[in-house]
Amino acid sequence: MGHADQANALYKQGVQAEANNKYDEAFQAYSQAHSVKPKDARYFTAFTRMRFYAAVEHVRQGQLFRDSGKLQEAVAEFQRAAEIDPTNFTAKGEARRTEEMIKKQVKGETAPKARSPLDKMADEAGGPVELVPLSSTLINLRLTESASMVYKTIAKLAGINVLFDQDYKPQKITVELNDVTLREALNTVALQTKTFWEPISSNTILVAADTTSKRKEMEDTVMKTFYLRNVSNAAELQEAATTLKGILDVTRIQLIPKQNAMILRGTTDQMVLAQKLLTDIDKPKPEVVIDIAVLQVSRSRIRTIGVNPPTSANIVMVPSPLGGGGTGGSGSGGNTFTLNSLPMINGNNFQVSIPGASLSFLMSDSDTKLLQNPEIRALDNEKATLKIGDRVPVATGSFGAAAGGGGVSALVNTQFQYLDVGVNIDITPHVHSDHEVTLKMTLEVSSVSGTQNIGGISQPIIGQRRIEHETRLEDGEVNLVGGILEDTETHSLAGYPWLTKIPILKYLFGQEDKQRQENEIVFAITPHIVRAQEVTDDNLRVVDLGRGNTVRVGNRDPRNNGAPNPPPAENSPISGRGRPPAPNPAKPASNMPQNAPEPPKTKQTAGAYPGP
Repeated sequence: MGHADQANALYKQGVQAEANNKYDEAFQAYSQAHSVKPKDARYFTAFTRMRFYAAVEHVRQGQLFRDSGKLQEAVAEFQRAAEIDPTNFTAKGEARRTEEMIKKQVKGETAPKARSPLDKMADEAGGPVELVPLSSTLINLRLTESASMVYKTIAKLAGINVLFDQDYKPQKITVELNDVTLREALNTVALQTKTFWEPISSNTILVAADTTSKRKEMEDTVMKTFYLRNVSNAAELQEAATTLKGILDVTRIQLIPKQNAMILRGTTDQMVLAQKLLTDIDKPKPEVVIDIAVLQVSRSRIRTIGVNPPTSANIVMVPSPLGGGGTGGSGSGGNTFTLNSLPMINGNNFQVSIPGASLSFLMSDSDTKLLQNPEIRALDNEKATLKIGDRVPVATGSFGAAAGGGGVSALVNTQFQYLDVGVNIDITPHVHSDHEVTLKMTLEVSSVSGTQNIGGISQPIIGQRRIEHETRLEDGEVNLVGGILEDTETHSLAGYPWLTKIPILKYLFGQEDKQRQENEIVFAITPHIVRAQEVTDDNLRVVDLGRGNTVRVGNRDPRNNGAPNPPPAENSPISGRGRPPAPNPAKPASNMPQNAPEPPKTKQTAGAYPGP
């Protein structure tokens, strides 16, 4: 009794810890309860289930540590997962992989092998050109000049060089720029002059007319191989490629299904946006563990009360023994019966046999409970099937008649197919982002209820109870599917007519038989989300793609990042934008009186090309 109370107390501690998502504490409590009573199915089930969940949680934490560069902490988490669940091969593999990464960091890179010139040139191949201006000061410019002179002025302020396509013919424009970055200034002038600029080195740009032919001729293209970690088949890889084609207008894509990779060729902006898009869509599929409890309850009640009276009599004619001088004999006595004996027939020549009566007073009440508790783990939108039972052959196709002389069996030309009889469950889960799961289920319980002879072959009669429905549940919510109830009641009365209608005497002249059978099946479906769809703020943010059909990367405004520029002044005429501090102020602003006028701000201009 003491062991049972201790195990139950530990089990309750585990239930409370599991409700608070404290998997380690729940695992320890369930493990101790199972140790106290190892033969109790309830404690064993809770222990094995929480062992799986706790190990998965440690693996997930280890992966997060490794992604953030904390390799030692990651190894500890993986080893803890393997210690909890020795059957978790993922934890063991991740631990070995992380340990190898640590060894490489300690020993450094191994000695390089002899490499071919092509390998060396491939290693030295440069990436996309990035424009690095010498000055990051915000630009203020008011100018009416030709477009080429405006580009040169902006380039001089930022400390870069500018080249022009030989086919470009600049026009005179008027431009006014207030507190803008270099990219904003160049993009503004490009929009006004219908041109585009392209960096050709870290401090030089090329300007050309914005036409399709010129972009195709002047824009640099780059190549990159993207490896998708979470695609499982070629169709998913093709779907990702179709997304890039439709959104980013990338036309040069080569798929490598065996490597789960795709090779892209396009502009630098297209590669950057492709990286962002693939990061958003290449996520692990959500996964669900579904607990299924199948409970079948059968109850049979039988009551038989009364006398089973005889309802028939057997009359047999018995001939009388004849004497030696009888006329019907042959001169000797014996038990014979002839036509001459008919006049002498009387009651003694008939023997009546009446069966005996039986008194029954019987009552039977039996209960049967069948419980099955399987567990299914399924990916999002992937059907999981569970079959528990037998496979029964059923004849199909043509039936060959038996040949009279050849002894050919009727089964020669008969084909058979096998039906799954028992508990058959098909579930397709769909995980929502709000920790809810939609389950599309087909639940069937079938059995062989009899046989029937068809064409000389005994065919089974399959009785089934089947439910097809779809429901939406929260993580851990239980869905009870009941109502599959079969209730059969039989009432029979046998005995002498009219006498069996008498309330009390009917049990002396008759027998009453009552039978009632109840059979009910209940399914309990409980989904547990192992891995949900992870949508971060970075996945939801809006990304600037440029104007029209041109795919460009819109860079973030450095003034909104807190560096390198100070926050905007309260009296700034440009909302949301700050001005650079005035050079060489006369004295700190804190020492100025509140009503003192603000010292004038000096705008950066281009020496020989001052603004108005």
